[in-house]
Amino acid sequence: QVDVVESGGGLVQAGGSLTLSCAAYGRTFGNYAMGWFRRYPGKEREFVAAIGWHGAPTYYADSVEGRSTISRDNPNSTVYLQINNLRPEDTAVYYCAVDHSAFRPAPDRDAREYSYWGQGTQVTVSS
Repeated sequence: QVDVVESGGGLVQAGGSLTLSCAAYGRTFGNYAMGWFRRYPGKEREFVAAIGWHGAPTYYADSVEGRSTISRDNPNSTVYLQINNLRPEDTAVYYCAVDHSAFRPAPDRDAREYSYWGQGTQVTVSS
């Protein structure tokens, strides 16, 4: 059993910043890539960012590239996603996920490659 818990969502004004946190327990956290995804109402989850098991490489969706940073703290089993210059279109439920495979050379952007998911945290950006 792997527990994944996101936190840090909330209501933010456009132009502001937010840092989401995700703690994952039940596996050797440092052996797995981690990903962040988001879901708009009525839509499939979409990729936001991912980070390799040892902190690299990192990948970002075009929509957040240049204004987001994904990072991880392996000793504390936590991954972070900071998004700056938030836009109303960033409003979504954000999910954290644990890679299916250990020691993958590079994290995947495909949600199907992630086995364990959190319940999500709502981010709402007001204009």
